[in-house]
Amino acid sequence: MAIQNELMQSLNDSETEIIQIRRYLHQHPETSFHEKNTSKYIKDFYHKLGIETKDCGDGYGFIVDIDSGKPGKSIALRADFDALAIQEENDLPFKSENSGVMHACGHDGHTAYMMVLAKNLYQMKNKLHGKIRIIHQPAEEITPGGAKSMIKDGVLDGIDKVIGAHVMTSMPTGSIGYHWGETQTGRADFSIKFIGKGGHASMPHLSKDAIVAGSYFVTALQTVVSRNIDPFDTASVTIGSFDGLGSNNAIKASVELKGDVRIMKESTRSTIHQRIETIAESVAEMFDMKVEIDYNDNYPVLVNDEKLTKQVVSSIESAEIPEVKQVFDCGPQDPSEDFAYFAQERPSCFFYVGCDPDDGMNHPHHSPEFLMDEKCLLVAAKGMGSVVLNLLNS
Repeated sequence: MAIQNELMQSLNDSETEIIQIRRYLHQHPETSFHEKNTSKYIKDFYHKLGIETKDCGDGYGFIVDIDSGKPGKSIALRADFDALAIQEENDLPFKSENSGVMHACGHDGHTAYMMVLAKNLYQMKNKLHGKIRIIHQPAEEITPGGAKSMIKDGVLDGIDKVIGAHVMTSMPTGSIGYHWGETQTGRADFSIKFIGKGGHASMPHLSKDAIVAGSYFVTALQTVVSRNIDPFDTASVTIGSFDGLGSNNAIKASVELKGDVRIMKESTRSTIHQRIETIAESVAEMFDMKVEIDYNDNYPVLVNDEKLTKQVVSSIESAEIPEVKQVFDCGPQDPSEDFAYFAQERPSCFFYVGCDPDDGMNHPHHSPEFLMDEKCLLVAAKGMGSVVLNLLNS
C-alpha cells in the first residue's frame, strides 16, 4: 500500500530525530505531577510545526488532534512522559542532569517516538480517514495517575478506540509482544500504623510493644494470598517498609508499615482488602493497641479488548516491518499501568516493544541502571504507525 510505504520511509528518515528527542528528555527528567518543563518542550515541538495543543486534566497533560477531514473512526494514541525519583548510575553522554530523578522506565522513549510519529501522520493527514488524537499523559508512575483526570476532562469524548505501547527490557529488541484479556495487574497500596505504649526495655510489662504487633501482622499477612486466593489466580501482598527505628533499650510506642498489593482479577481485590484490614484490626486488639489503616485501591487490572488486539497484531504482521523479527503472545505482565483506566472506558490495546540491549546485562525497569536499546524506538513508531493506517483506512 502506497501510504504504508510512505509512512515507513518517512519514519526511517526520522530515526535520528526520534533518538535526539529521547536523549534530550532523558537528560532532563521530571517526576510525576512535576513535569512542567517536559510538557512545555513537547508542546513547543508541535507549535513550531503549526500544530495546536489543548491542555487536558489537572496535571501537565495535553492532546493533539489530527483530523483528516474525512469521515471514519476516531483513534487515540497514548504516550506517558513522567520520570522516577531514582538517581541514575549509568555513564551516558545524555545522563540525567536532575539529581535524584531518572527516566528509568522508558517514558522518554514513548514520548519521543510518539512526537515524531504524530508529526508524520499530521503531514499526511489528507491521505487518511477519520481522526487521530495523540494523548500526551503525565504522572503514570504515581497514584492517582494522570489518566483519570484526563478522562474526567473529556479526553476520550468522540474516541472509538485507544492504543498504547510500552518498551520492555524483558523482551529482545525487534520483538513486539501482546496479550488480550487480563493483561497487566491491578494495584493497591496501604499504610498500617500500630499505636501502643512506649517504655523502658527492662520493664516490658509496663509497655505495649508496637514492634511485636507489627511483626505478628507481617507474619499473618502471608496467609492472605496463600489461604484466601484461588491458586489459579494471580495475587501478591508485599510489605515494603517497616518503620520501627528506635533505641536498643527502648520499647517502641508505634510503628508504621507500608505495603503493596497486585491482582490479576478485579474480583480478587475486595477479598485482599478485607483480609488485610481484618488482620490489622485483630492484631491491634490482641495486643491492646490502636491501629490506623490507610488503604488505597487504585489502578485497575488492564484488560485488552480481544477483537482490537487481534486487529493490532494483524496490522503489524501484515506491514512486514523489516525491524520487527517477532510478534508473539507474551502473556500477562506483572506491573500495573494507569492505561487501564482508558481500557475501562473504550476498547483498547496496550502492546509491548522489546528494548533489551545486546550486551548480555540485565537492565530492569525502575533500576538506576535501566537502559534501552534505542533501535526499539523505530520499531515502536513503525508498529504504532501501521496500526493507525490499518484501523483508519480499512
